[in-house]
Amino acid sequence: MKSVLLGLLSCLCFSCYDYERDCERFQTGVFEFETVLGSEVVKTTFERRESFEIETYQGKTDTSSIRWVSDCEYILKSINPKSMKDQKWMQFKILETDANTYKFEYNIVGDSNKQQGMARKIAD
Repeated sequence: MKSVLLGLLSCLCFSCYDYERDCERFQTGVFEFETVLGSEVVKTTFERRESFEIETYQGKTDTSSIRWVSDCEYILKSINPKSMKDQKWMQFKILETDANTYKFEYNIVGDSNKQQGMARKIAD
């Protein structure tokens, strides 16, 4: 009985915890995102402004238009797509924030396969 009560109390405490989501702090600025491709860690740097985002990945730069759907969700589309994949809209949702990082999920608009990542703000 004691363990059941302790379990219920733990569930109640953790279910009440609300992750911080101060998304407005991350709508503009310069950010870094690292991911593992195969056995290699690769870094993307991007600068986000009100209506565009400039991304640098492996020495290549791409510019996308940005449309904020809400304070925590936005859609990107490449301005100069180089392939059919680049022509598709990408949807991003900020899930959690802290002092200088945010956790997000992203997918191609209309695709249910979602990925997650963590970005770090390095400058305003």
